[in-house]
Amino acid sequence: MSQRPKIRTSTTTTQANSPIQPNSNAKIITPDSKMGARKSIIKPTLAAAFILFACYAFFSAFVFPSASKLDAGVPLGSRKIPFNFPANSPTVKVYMYDLPRKFTYGVIESYAMARGGLKGPVDDVSTLKYPGHQHSAEWYLFADLNREDRSGSPVSRVLDPEEADLFYVPFFSSLSLVANPIRPATVVEDRPPYSDEEMQESLIEWLEQQVYWKRNNGRDHVFICQDPNALYKVVDRVKNGILLVSDFGRLGQDQASLVKDVILPYSHRIRSFDGDVGVESRKSLLFFMGNRYRKEGGKIRDLLFHLLDNEEDVIIKHGAQSRESRRAASQGMHSSKFCLHPAGDTPSACRLFDAVVSLCVPVIVSDYIELPFEDVIDYRKIAVFVDSESAVKPGYLVKMLRKVSPERILEFQEEMKKVRQYFEYDDPNGTVNEIWRQVSLKLPLVKLMINRDKRLLKRDLSKPDCSCICANQSLIHTTI
Repeated sequence: MSQRPKIRTSTTTTQANSPIQPNSNAKIITPDSKMGARKSIIKPTLAAAFILFACYAFFSAFVFPSASKLDAGVPLGSRKIPFNFPANSPTVKVYMYDLPRKFTYGVIESYAMARGGLKGPVDDVSTLKYPGHQHSAEWYLFADLNREDRSGSPVSRVLDPEEADLFYVPFFSSLSLVANPIRPATVVEDRPPYSDEEMQESLIEWLEQQVYWKRNNGRDHVFICQDPNALYKVVDRVKNGILLVSDFGRLGQDQASLVKDVILPYSHRIRSFDGDVGVESRKSLLFFMGNRYRKEGGKIRDLLFHLLDNEEDVIIKHGAQSRESRRAASQGMHSSKFCLHPAGDTPSACRLFDAVVSLCVPVIVSDYIELPFEDVIDYRKIAVFVDSESAVKPGYLVKMLRKVSPERILEFQEEMKKVRQYFEYDDPNGTVNEIWRQVSLKLPLVKLMINRDKRLLKRDLSKPDCSCICANQSLIHTTI
């Protein structure tokens, strides 16, 4: 911080024993002249002090209000926003496109029909149930914008697109990805097989006819593509917008970044732990249950299976997604001190969030993972991070975890209790509200990029420019 410049004053000095010559031109300072000079200085000094005080009072009251004033009357549990936003700041206005039915409820119908749950489209969409899976955020956001009471939400829904700051495209892209029947040739009620690729292309064709899409090249549009493969065919055509994703595992550096986009938590698949913190009932040191064999970055799983399979107090099982597996995983996480989260086909998975709501300390072995809501959550307080190179050294992982004291585990659990509401999609003050807050924080950047686009000349770039910022340059190897 720059220091305030000192006021420079000119002073006249004389030697202490220097006699005053009768014929000297030196000016003799008398008590009266000192008093006059002092009076002339006091007035401007007081005026300057008053001005400085007035400025300080203005900035304190309106520009940088104190946290205590902003938090007055707000329940402690709801004080989540880390920035001192003025209490009367306007909410971000979101317009949700009224997409053709096939992009929303039609996807649910196609999913159900492909599995024999429906024979055809229904007349009453309220009878449709979105199938529960780890990429359910698209349903929760859609349902949230459709509710009438929007009190407490960081965004408001507007029905006039002219009033909108941002435009939400509610295509169920993750469900569409898995709506394809197991046998693509299967025909349901004389209907052609469902094609996710055709649905993606159809969405872009529809968007390109919308005036608000063309107006700013999609910069002010929001897309949810939580499954790592969602919108894979058209992602280059929507990358200007805000992408709501689980990680950047399959996105290029010119397609997504932490600056432009929002990392979402997976919907946890096991029940939350309803007990209190403690280690006495958690007899296992480390627990993992999931697919052993993965592609790409997930190959580390097989190595960890080999290392941990015969370790005492370590439970490591191969298991696919099923109701029975979820029950077993719930029991294992609720009775273990630590829960392993190795990388899979992509850096992140729902297992991490299953662990947090289970108060089972996550042990993250995933070098390229990105995590949701890091402006309000310090993950070092709720998880242990181990780099892959260290994790596969024989004995390293178990030896490190055995050294963690019960008191330290309790600290982890207490912190997890504080933040787990951020991973509860059903909580009215939980995940959905935090996603919208994160989206609203992108608005200044959206406006910046829109204005920047208007003045840029056509350029040929061999690599991404400054508008795309790569993530994960951390040099931290292991934390405990």
